[in-house]
Amino acid sequence: MLVFYFFAAIVIWLGVLSLRAGLRFASYVRREAVHPPPDFTPFASVIVPCRGLEEGLQENLAALVEQDYPVYEIVFVTDRVDDPSISLVKEIIGTQGSSVRGSARVVIAGEAVDCGQKVHNLRVAVAEVDPRSAVLVFVDSDARPQPGWLQSLVAPLVDDGVGAATGYRWFIPVNGGFASRLRSVWNASIASALGEREDKNFCWGGSTAIRKATFDKLEIRERWQGTVSDDFTMTRLLQKAKLPIHFVPSCLVASLDNCNAKELLEFTNRQLKITRVYAPHLWKPVLIGSFLFCGVFFGGLALVIARAILHLPYAMPLVLLFLIYALGATKAYIRLKAVAIPLANYQKQLSRSLLSHLLLWPFASALYLCNALAAAFSRRIEWRGITYELKSATEAVIISREQ
Repeated sequence: MLVFYFFAAIVIWLGVLSLRAGLRFASYVRREAVHPPPDFTPFASVIVPCRGLEEGLQENLAALVEQDYPVYEIVFVTDRVDDPSISLVKEIIGTQGSSVRGSARVVIAGEAVDCGQKVHNLRVAVAEVDPRSAVLVFVDSDARPQPGWLQSLVAPLVDDGVGAATGYRWFIPVNGGFASRLRSVWNASIASALGEREDKNFCWGGSTAIRKATFDKLEIRERWQGTVSDDFTMTRLLQKAKLPIHFVPSCLVASLDNCNAKELLEFTNRQLKITRVYAPHLWKPVLIGSFLFCGVFFGGLALVIARAILHLPYAMPLVLLFLIYALGATKAYIRLKAVAIPLANYQKQLSRSLLSHLLLWPFASALYLCNALAAAFSRRIEWRGITYELKSATEAVIISREQ
């Protein structure tokens, strides 16, 4: 029991620190919400890597065409001319392209050889942007930005001392399946890691803006060669140059979809495997922290049940478990209420997900442990139908490719 009490005290202390971080995140989101973005709208190139069809793709791409921004171009890039997304992209360009205050076009990048397909697509697209482009904006095809997204994301770059501006994703399950809800809760903890500390923030490749001059100066396109993670590489180069990364809460983008258990594990394992290769200093705390939490929380539940069956006192461990759970549930509640500000258009869906965030967060921690352990024993990932072996942060090998 003394061993349990000792480790429970550690988990409670970590829970208090986590709650404080959640409060800081919520406070930052609220402060940023009342400040209109600076009037800085240079010509921007929005680069959208596409591969295959996914739920809500038409609505996602249409949202990019409908941005409230003076002049910009959209470069849709994929690897093959017969990719299923191409016909949909061309249809959107044909019906809505005239609303883009600039241009919208498709670039065929060809198949990657020695790097991730997405990274290869980005490298080709960057080389073909409009010469007028002052800002490069990267967005994933599964994100559905709001009309003011582009202006808000570019605005912090009015300060040329800012390295990049970033948003993040928030998964919103369409039909409310268990796996989809668990992925939303799992992903939420990463979102709240962003905040006011610009030296601690990271770029998310699905919603990032950077001055083209900064991009070229840091030779990001060249440094992407051989990599699979565009955002980890960009983050590392910005941090090495001591250029801050500004988090823009209004650029939290909704990802509306569903996933099954297989897709959940594929997604979460991929994130942790990439993290282990590109940022091992982040992977290790996840492994240790999730192991400690699961040992205390789920082990403590087993201890309480066993002591109850044996008619032994169990009130104290039960109280400690309740405190651990309450700290995590409180942070989940605060975080969800905070993101409801920039995602006001999804208020109904967020309200329906409240119970999931309050109840499933311990299982998300258990999933993190499974993911971290998987990353300890394997560097093979599958992404958009392509299987990679991550040899190192600068070397990726393509094992197989769906035809």
